[in-house]
Amino acid sequence: MNGEVECSVCHAKVPVPAAVSKAYDSHRSTVSSRQRALNVLLVSGDCILAGLQPILVYMSKVDGKFKFSPISVNFLTEITKIIFAIIMLFIQARRLKVGDKPLLTVSTFMQAARNNVLLAVPAFLYAINNYLKFIMQLYFNPASVKMLSNLKVLVIAVLLKIIMRRRFSTIQWEALALLLIGISVNQLKSLPEGSSTLGLPVAAGAYLYTLFFVTVPALASVYNEKALKSQFDTSIYLQNLFLYGYGAIFNFLGLVITAIIQGPSSFNILEGHSKATMFLICNNAAQGILSSFFFKYADTILKKYSSTIATIFTGVASAVLFGHTLTINFVLGISIVIISMHQYLSNQIKDVVPSSKVEMADVHDHRVKESACVNVTDSVASEAKHRHGSDERQPLLPV
Repeated sequence: MNGEVECSVCHAKVPVPAAVSKAYDSHRSTVSSRQRALNVLLVSGDCILAGLQPILVYMSKVDGKFKFSPISVNFLTEITKIIFAIIMLFIQARRLKVGDKPLLTVSTFMQAARNNVLLAVPAFLYAINNYLKFIMQLYFNPASVKMLSNLKVLVIAVLLKIIMRRRFSTIQWEALALLLIGISVNQLKSLPEGSSTLGLPVAAGAYLYTLFFVTVPALASVYNEKALKSQFDTSIYLQNLFLYGYGAIFNFLGLVITAIIQGPSSFNILEGHSKATMFLICNNAAQGILSSFFFKYADTILKKYSSTIATIFTGVASAVLFGHTLTINFVLGISIVIISMHQYLSNQIKDVVPSSKVEMADVHDHRVKESACVNVTDSVASEAKHRHGSDERQPLLPV
């Protein structure tokens, strides 16, 4: 039906929001204050974990360099997440009620694997992005890395509009533009001078990495959200098991390629690790697990805005621990970003909550039987209002 239902009397078109999956549509139709509380909890946890990540990466450097292979950290992170997913699957399986679909049977696993094969795409992109995180730390201080990562928000918004047909209000687009201004203010005179990479001046090399650092994870996040929500009935821990399994495979291939290029000695995945890298692995694993809940139950842009809030924590912590100066540009940039976030979250389009096209078509046909064609649009709107209630008109986060 391509986003519309047709009146059987006059054949008028009534717009219907694009559906992600029937199960996800049902979930969104019952959003309540409890869901917003979950969003706040997710944002709070992500602020801590995302804020610590660049700090731990910075602490892992020795004389400005990494003594370990960044790919080994990513591989061990994926293994940690796989172990967590398996443990949670067993716990979830023991709590199933009589009549629920079993989680640990071969048939269930194979069917879920076929249905969630799209997760291989974000897993591959995440493998690339996790390596880029370490490269970025060689050219920017931790607070600058977090601010640059916020550029992903605009790219994600464009991809969501193209891939998932997400709608954004004019004020939301303006808020995203304001976000870019805030990032630009903070990044004035932030590049180190006097070094080079890939044979290019440092500015050109650093911004080349920034281009990949922004676009690769943006694609990964959007495809991850699409994959998780398109199979909303599947256990999130089972989906995570596939996602992390693909990620471990891609990172292991990276280790093999590195060993071929640099020699067998580089294949030692534990070489050069310290307490800081162990904490980094645990933090990265926790952040990845939390992100899956964002993508399945909340929103990708909300995840990126929560990372923006983490910039404050990162900036203050890097100033206290490493003596990095909090400039007036940083303060002004953060202030603009916070205003941008408030504008975006408090001006969401009220009808973006997806409803199943099949359900909407059934409602429409039922209304047609009871009223004239002239009342079709009003009937659908009335039904939507009845289903979502005034609670849906609240912003995603308390404002």
